[in-house]
Amino acid sequence: QLQASGGGLVQAGGSLSLSCAASGGIVSRYNIAWFRQAPGKEREFVAGIGWFTDQGEYSDSVKGRFTISRDNAKNTVYLQMNSLKPEDTAVYYCAANRRSIVTSQSGYDQWGRGTQVTVSS
Repeated sequence: QLQASGGGLVQAGGSLSLSCAASGGIVSRYNIAWFRQAPGKEREFVAGIGWFTDQGEYSDSVKGRFTISRDNAKNTVYLQMNSLKPEDTAVYYCAANRRSIVTSQSGYDQWGRGTQVTVSS
């Protein structure tokens, strides 16, 4: 199971750190990705990290501002979000799969409940 947390309200230019806590040692054996969904929009890929690497993959919209990382001992994946913009406002979800990091939500078979991130201008 996956559980996202850490969302909240922040002013533009601020930072937030999201956590995705996993059970069953998923973090060390699965690829983990963050998606987000804004009101009226499709769920979109934000960032992902493979179980075998510390290198993250990012969407163009967050590259250079967000950093994904993994702590296997804590079974947790983090998303550090800096220089937040109002357009980053969305519900953020973490997801897992065994195959590879893909940008389509259909490629993930495990999902956690989302956490709301609101960035005010």
